[in-house]
Parts: sequence; C-alpha cells; structure tokens
Amino acid sequence: MVVLLTVAGIGGAVALAAMLAFIISPGFAELEQRATASYRSRLHQRLTEFATTTQAIARDQAEMAALAAPSARHRDDWMQSALAIRGVETVAYRRPTGTEWAVRMVGGPRDEPIGLRQAMTAALEQIDREPAAMRDRNAPVYLPFHGDVLALGLATIAGRDGGAAGRLAIARRLTARDLSDALGQPVGIERPAAVRLDTIRRQSRVIDIMEAIPGVDRRPVATATIRVSREVVLLGRRVLLLAVAGSILLLVFLLVMLRRALGTLVLSPLNTVERHMRRVQASGVLLPFEDGERRSDEFGALGQSFNAMLSQLKDLREQNEIQSFALGRSESAVAVLHNVRNALAPLGTILSSGATSDNVGDRQLVDRAVTELGRDDIPPERRAKLVTFVRTALAADTLAREAVRRQLLAGRDAMRQTLEIIGAEQVRAHERPPRSRCDISEIVARNATIARYARSVSIAFNFPAHPAHVLANRVILSQVIGNLLSNAVEAIVATGREHGSILVEVLPVAGGRVVTRIIDDGEGFPPALVTQLFQPGFSTRTDKSGGLGLHWCANSMAAMGGTLELQSAGPGMGAMAVLTLDADFGTDGASLLAA
Repeated sequence: MVVLLTVAGIGGAVALAAMLAFIISPGFAELEQRATASYRSRLHQRLTEFATTTQAIARDQAEMAALAAPSARHRDDWMQSALAIRGVETVAYRRPTGTEWAVRMVGGPRDEPIGLRQAMTAALEQIDREPAAMRDRNAPVYLPFHGDVLALGLATIAGRDGGAAGRLAIARRLTARDLSDALGQPVGIERPAAVRLDTIRRQSRVIDIMEAIPGVDRRPVATATIRVSREVVLLGRRVLLLAVAGSILLLVFLLVMLRRALGTLVLSPLNTVERHMRRVQASGVLLPFEDGERRSDEFGALGQSFNAMLSQLKDLREQNEIQSFALGRSESAVAVLHNVRNALAPLGTILSSGATSDNVGDRQLVDRAVTELGRDDIPPERRAKLVTFVRTALAADTLAREAVRRQLLAGRDAMRQTLEIIGAEQVRAHERPPRSRCDISEIVARNATIARYARSVSIAFNFPAHPAHVLANRVILSQVIGNLLSNAVEAIVATGREHGSILVEVLPVAGGRVVTRIIDDGEGFPPALVTQLFQPGFSTRTDKSGGLGLHWCANSMAAMGGTLELQSAGPGMGAMAVLTLDADFGTDGASLLAA
C-alpha cells in the first residue's frame, strides 16, 4: 500500500505539474499575445494617424491658400507662418504650368538639413510620374531622412476660376521620441526596412514588435520597432514553478505522514494478525487471537470476529464430516429430472403453437389470387388489388416463418440446456462443483428467453444488460436461475392472469459479493412458510408434485459458496428470490462487476 501510495503521489505530482503547465502557461502566453497585438495595433495606428493628419493639414492649407492672397509671394508668406504653427517642417509648391517643385523650409531662416530638399524633390517627382489615378493617395506615405522619417502630405490648390492654381506638398518629421512618448514604450526607427512588413522577435526577456513604414512606392522605407518586456510570461513561469514546487512539497509531506500513520496504525497490527493466522494454518489448531480481546480499535473488533469465526468453524468442521453435498442417488435423479422438465417445458409450448397454426385457408386464397392473376381479361383495378393481396400474404408468411424460427431457436437452446444438465450430472459425483468466472447477466438473459415460452402467458422481462461476473459453476448456476424463473412464471399463471412481469436486478454489495434479485408479481406466499419452502417434497401448490426444486437450488448455491433466500409480503403480493455469490476480481484488484 505504501508503494502504491508513493507511486500514486509521484504520478499525481507529475499530472498536477502537467495540468498546471497546460493551464497556466497557455493563459499567460495568451495574455502576452493580446498585449503584443495591442502594442502592434497602437504602433500601426500612430503611424497611420500621423500620416493622415499630415495629409489633412496639406488639404486645409491648400484651401486656405486659395483664399488668402492672390499673389504667390503673399500666399507663400502666409503659408509659412500658418504651417510653422502646425509643426510642418518643409513645404513645396508647384505652379500648374511648371514642372519643378519649389521646396522651402518652414519657420523662417535657419540652416537647412543636408539633403532634405533633394530627398523631398525626388519623392515629389516620383509621385508626379505615377498615373493620375494614383496621385490622390489615402495610404500613409513617409520619406526616410537620416534617423527619422518625414510624413508627406499632398493637396491641389484651387484657383478662383475653378481650375487648379498649383499643387502643395508638406512634410512633418516623425521621430522615435515622438513614437515613444505616444506609446509609453521605447520605440526605435531603423533603416534599412525589415524584409517582412511586420515581424515579432521574441527574446528571453523582451519582445521586439516591428512595423513597416511605407514609402512613396508603398514599399517599406524604414522599420518602427517597439520593445516590450515579457513580464507576463516571466510572471507565469514563476507562478508555475511556485505552484509545482508547493504541490510537490505538499504531496511529499502527505506521503511521509501517511507512511508513518500506516506503519503505526495498520501495518504493525496486520503483521500481528498475519503471524497468528500462520500459526493456526501451520498447526491446524484453532487457537484464539488474544490481542483481539485487549485492543479497542478496529483490529480489536477484527480479533473478536476472528475468534467467533473460529468457534463456528469448530462446529462446522464436525458437521462437515457427517454431511455431503449430494442427498443421495435417488434425490439427485429426481432433481435432474426436475431440471430436465423445466428445460423441456418450452418445447411443449413451441410444438403446440406450431401444431395449432393452420394457414391452409390463407394458402388457398393466395393460390386463387395467383391463378386469377394469370388471366389476361382481369381489369387493372382488380389486378392491382390482387397484387397487393399477394404481397401482403407473402409478407405475413415471412413474418410467421421468422416467428417460427425464433421459437425453434428457443427450443434449440432449451434442448441444449437439457443436454448440458444431463452431461453435467453424468460427470458430477459428490465432489464440490468447480467454480469459474461467469457472467450472471448473460445467464439470466438466456434463461429468460427460454422461460418466455414456458407457458401460454405474456411475460414482460426486465433484466440488466451490463455484464456482472461472479464465481460459480456456469451449468449449475444456469439450472438454479432457470428453476427460479420457471417458478416465477408458474406463480404468475396461478393468479389466473394472462400477463405478468419479472424483474431481475444484479447489484454489488460489501465484502466482494454480488446480489441477484428475481422479483415477480405472481401469487406470492405467506411469510411464515419461508422455512418450509426449502424442505424436500414441500410445495405451495397442490397440483404440482415434487418440491425438490428449491431444496436442490439452495444446496447448489451453498456448494458454490453462495446463498438463496425467498421473500414475500404475503399471498397476492408477489415474491422475490435473492441469490448471493462471490464477485470475480481481476489481477489488479478491481472488481469486474460493471456499473
């Protein structure tokens, strides 16, 4: 038991660790995925929002420029001051008839960053080379510039006559610091752009979430990378380790305490009982267990029960020397004939049913219908009715043949059981019948099929379909159950009704035993007759000779290590037969009785 508990504890610890790993780790991993998706969505939203805002500023400034001043110089001066307020760093303007862009810095005279004018001019000329349908773009457009990127916005300046007075382009600088301040996490802008548009790079403690920054030709020109700490996963790992370690320590503590308790309270008293039983087995003398009188716990009660059992064994040993399982050759022969009669009883019903069935008239009608169908002068309606009649008759004949086949199968089983009874009696002398693993549910079902045809009454059988394995002699147990079912059917017939019901229950009980209850709604019997029912020659019905059936059944059950009891609430209240046998156990100690 200690070894089994230790193995169970180790298996439980492993199973608990696996369960926690399958529950905790995926949960924290899912939280990390959600957080990663949220950061990626916020980064993408920030890049899109910045470019969209730049485009909106360009459109607003184009509309205001068309209304601000008629001359280009005044318009440019006005735009310089307006754009500087909104954070625009560079503005470019091109006349309707011009081919070159005029790029200027915003915010007054200052040093122009090296290459800014060339980069913006090249980007605008690339946009001009695209088809007209592609110029009014809504997608974000960025220009790489040193370690930052510039969001580009384009708009058309409307003239007073409704035509185009020129095109306007502005550029706003987006730095890594701006993204870091907006997202609350460190963000870097790297060049060249990543090969994939969006990538997640997981390290042991941080996650790099990369978002591609699109350029003029919609290809990535840079990569915005946000670095997030993997605190959620690290926390999940710590929680998992703590949970597993705590569970293992708890299991180890429980196993140690249980081992000590078993050794003190169970193993030591069991060793004492085992040593005493070995002495009794070796000497053959039924010595009383002295420790059972001194202890007040369960082992003391066990010792007292053991001493009482020894006293009973002394009496049974003396009785066993003068008793025998068989009651004599004559009684055995009468019992065999009784069992053979019960097994052959269905054959009379089946043969009587076959002998009384007369379908000659139906056959003549079918022959007449077939003869009439052979004529050519029959109206179609009449022919259709004849065909329907012939089909119905053939179907009924098929059903009748199937019913006869089922009856013959039941008769064959009855004859086979009769042969088994005779064969078993031929090889059985006075020795104790050998026991083996038997499915009592299958034996009940087989005998119920035979008993259904024993009398010309309608019997509703209800018995379990799940297997229930017991230790018994299969042939003898089948005879006992067949006798009890036959008695139940006879009790139902004695009520004068044309129908009845028999319920069979198979239940496990304490002590490794199986109880089978056969309950009928027949005539029943007075409870005072219970002790007389098992006497040889006694019967509750005067029209029935014999009375050895129940006596033989009780002795057979005792020979197989079981018991047979009869119960009834009184005449007209039905009866119940209770059979108790040892349950069959497998090698692993688990009962084979199906639930």
